[in-house]
Amino acid sequence: MNMRGLSWRDGGRASATVLMVIASFATIASTAAAQQQLSERAVRTFMDYAWSLTPQKFTKPDGSSVVIDKKKREQMTVPLDHARDVIMIGRMTAHAQICELPELQVRNYQSLMRREQGSGKWSPQQMIYINQLHLTTVMLLTGQIRVKEKKDGKKEVFVSKGKRAAKTCTPEQRARVKKIVEEYVASEPSAKPETAAKKEG
Repeated sequence: MNMRGLSWRDGGRASATVLMVIASFATIASTAAAQQQLSERAVRTFMDYAWSLTPQKFTKPDGSSVVIDKKKREQMTVPLDHARDVIMIGRMTAHAQICELPELQVRNYQSLMRREQGSGKWSPQQMIYINQLHLTTVMLLTGQIRVKEKKDGKKEVFVSKGKRAAKTCTPEQRARVKKIVEEYVASEPSAKPETAAKKEG
């Protein structure tokens, strides 16, 4: 998926909001507590980033294409409350990456997408947006998306190709992330029988 530079008319407030959210995510806490910290304005900012990075055309692995009408945002995206949930799962994927838990990072993402696909609620376009919202959240929290002020005072949002900022993860944080992700994956309806079978074995 191509990631292009973006310009924001309200860049100052948007970037400040994202920085505040990232700061609130710096401490690994329970999902419920973090959700309370994630304001409507913050969710909308993340949604804006993800929408701007969503391509007009997406080609699936099987070669088929999905066209996304950028003039019909409400039909192509998801409601704010659901976007908040996706962002929170993306947050844990980011923490798994920072804490060097690659297998759990992948499992967290895959569980999210299986749940969304299995719900039967979303169109192909909305599924692509959910995927993009998760990806954008991970990239923001791991320092892969940056904001740069232009000469005209506007903010340019771009995907950074440089060295990422070092992020620390203590053994306690690593254990906490592992526990939260494992509980989330195990709570997936299709995962319950398998989990139960492992416990019995």
